[in-house]
Amino acid sequence: MIKNGVASSDNCSPEKRRRTVRVWCDGCYDMVHYGHSNQLRQARAMGDYLIVGVHTDEEVAKHKGPPVFTQEERYKMVRAIKWVDEVIEGAPYVTTLETLDKYNADFCVHGDDITLTADGKDTYEEVKKMGRYRECKRTQGVSTTDLVGRMLLMTKAHHSNIEKNSDYQEHTDNFGKGPKGHSPWTGVSQFLQTSQKIIQFASGKEPEPNDTIIYVAGAFDLFHIGHVDFLENVYKLAERPYIIVGLHFDQEVNRYKGKNYPIMNVHERTLSVLACRYVSEVVIGAPYSVTADLLDHFKVDLVCHGKTEVIADKDASDPYAEPKRRNIFKSISSGNDLTTDHIVQRIIKNRLHFEARNQKKEAKELAAIEAIKKRCDEQTKGILDPKSSE
Repeated sequence: MIKNGVASSDNCSPEKRRRTVRVWCDGCYDMVHYGHSNQLRQARAMGDYLIVGVHTDEEVAKHKGPPVFTQEERYKMVRAIKWVDEVIEGAPYVTTLETLDKYNADFCVHGDDITLTADGKDTYEEVKKMGRYRECKRTQGVSTTDLVGRMLLMTKAHHSNIEKNSDYQEHTDNFGKGPKGHSPWTGVSQFLQTSQKIIQFASGKEPEPNDTIIYVAGAFDLFHIGHVDFLENVYKLAERPYIIVGLHFDQEVNRYKGKNYPIMNVHERTLSVLACRYVSEVVIGAPYSVTADLLDHFKVDLVCHGKTEVIADKDASDPYAEPKRRNIFKSISSGNDLTTDHIVQRIIKNRLHFEARNQKKEAKELAAIEAIKKRCDEQTKGILDPKSSE
């Protein structure tokens, strides 16, 4: 309908009349894990379009200490999260109204933990005061600081043997609150999986008749840019790909990788993989050998593996013998030689830097917690004793 030469929305549907709500999130997103993904999932649910600002290496180093991943790696990891619509590279560390207005964002979203600058100031102070801040629930049981700590500790027992390791047990006994005197956000090392969380992360879509069903399997530990590059290249193999990722149980991963692997347990790895935009479905605890039963059950058209070495099964057989026999096996290069081993080596190489970073972050968080507690106590005292505030 035209009124005075201007199109009227009177006859438009409510969906068309409703303005698009643009949501802003920002962060370092170093060692992107399922906690980051869950924050972005919640933020996306608050609006229609999610913009994610990622800080540069220089900014991260200034305010938090050296990042594990480069800014280019972090940009690509965030782009691979299926709830993200747009990534802004080199976003400022302190979130201002100017930034929100520049990208036409209605408000920004952050978890219910504390983010501070190098001098201890709340990075969201300005937008909070102006009512353009929303909070989402932080994912219990994980933080980048915690993951770095797991690799620095390097005495973590294997998952079948966890109760025998006092160092790891002492750390996990304080789930949700951190060890005594530690920050409740930094001092965490145990994730409790629920069916609801898996449902929230899963697409829930069945394969369509014209989809090409592609199966890949592995540990996918510390889900990283090498995994993303591999899955992206697999995704490009078909016009309508439906990628199923088979995740091996922790004991199986330890069998063929050894050392202290996996760093993340199968429940954590499940959410990390499900958050990737190239993945349609995950098989939790997939058999190491790709069997005829598995191929037939999922009606698999193609099986892919990266260029890394294929370790033989317990009986010394080739785990990909059946798909090779059916001529549906393909070796795919990720174009990236990064592995979980390489990430651990980055941490170990810079052990002193990362230990200092973890200690510095915890100290800032503890100071902030004490300040909040003091403010709350003063407010409570003022309510109970009005004369004290006169």
